[in-house]
Amino acid sequence: MKRAGASVSSARPGSRLLQAFERELLTLLPRLRRFARALARDAADADDVLQVALERALKAREQWAPGTRLDSWMMRIVRNCWIDEMRSRTRRLRTFVPEEEGEAIGSDSHREIELRAEMHDVDRAMNSLPPEQREAIVLVLVEGLAYREAAELLEIPMGTLTSRLTRGRQALAQMLEAA
Repeated sequence: MKRAGASVSSARPGSRLLQAFERELLTLLPRLRRFARALARDAADADDVLQVALERALKAREQWAPGTRLDSWMMRIVRNCWIDEMRSRTRRLRTFVPEEEGEAIGSDSHREIELRAEMHDVDRAMNSLPPEQREAIVLVLVEGLAYREAAELLEIPMGTLTSRLTRGRQALAQMLEAA
């Protein structure tokens, strides 16, 4: 009879490799959560994206080559899950009105309404950036990664990252000035 807390991997051949994979994955969780939170800008959304990414990684663990960087592999999976989520949201936004538009109804605080409108403008500006620019801005300006780290994670040259950051900042500034 199997114990309730026993790992599924201990019953399979080659379980040491699997256990090593799971152990290394557990040590990466705080970094992966920070990265997901930087992309999602919401703790609940970040946890959802991270859960989907962990499920994908566990299902596809044979694709990871031992001896290579698990952190880069996992961050790429988190990033891809976030991209999938954003595409899904874009489709939903075309169908439904955002909940935030109804929150200010009946509110007396004009400053609160203005702040919500400004935040909505910032969110809309960030979401209207091309994904490449938004990722660069999130990784470097929000997550605080060094340019080299962000370039390696995105698998692009440092100059390309710098260019995306510059164009993204300029586009944000223009969109927010026009708003």
